[in-house]
Amino acid sequence: MYNILICDDERDIVSALKIYLTSAEYQTFEAYTGKEAIDLVRKEDIHLVLMDVMMPEMDGISAMVAIREFSNVPIILLTAKSEDTDKILGLNVGADDYITKPFNPVEVLARVKSQLRRYVQLGSAVKKEAVLRIGSIELDDEAKVVRLDGEIVNLTRTEYEILKLLMQEPGKVFSSKVIYNKVWEDNPYGAENTVAVHIRHLREKIEINPADPRYLKVVWGQGYKIERGI
Repeated sequence: MYNILICDDERDIVSALKIYLTSAEYQTFEAYTGKEAIDLVRKEDIHLVLMDVMMPEMDGISAMVAIREFSNVPIILLTAKSEDTDKILGLNVGADDYITKPFNPVEVLARVKSQLRRYVQLGSAVKKEAVLRIGSIELDDEAKVVRLDGEIVNLTRTEYEILKLLMQEPGKVFSSKVIYNKVWEDNPYGAENTVAVHIRHLREKIEINPADPRYLKVVWGQGYKIERGI
């Protein structure tokens, strides 16, 4: 059974989400502030976090940044706003996905299931090499660790999966839709902006000069690739 933390200052929303998730046989934990969420992720074996953005004391973005300092647990943001700026901000600082309120229970369960499936690394019929190396980047898929020049790089789970996908086939160009479909395991609606945000954040972590990347290249009008033989 998977443990899901629901964090929202509106108790009715927490109660509703708890009903949806427990009906799907998930174990739920509840928090009503960002600080409570951080404490629970530290103390409990949490497999996924549903986090509201707008909360008193500590907002969801700040809480997520704090969680990312010690955990790569999937985080889905809940936002009452539909503006792209809120979604992009969340993706920039470590969110794996977002759901806009009011939400559809079917959508919530589908996104939760997708993130959990990625988190436990299921569904790969082809065994890939455990350690991938390109230039000074090393990805150890058994340890789930990425190193740059021997130093561990802290990536979100989504960033990790994108990097692994590209490193498995260096030189191959992947479109935004293909990346979204393979990493999110979902229909690629709005894929271009979502993938672009994660690629930009990934570059900031693995490139010396993100504006002039050595590894992670864009092929205009086609997609992204990682250079081989560097």
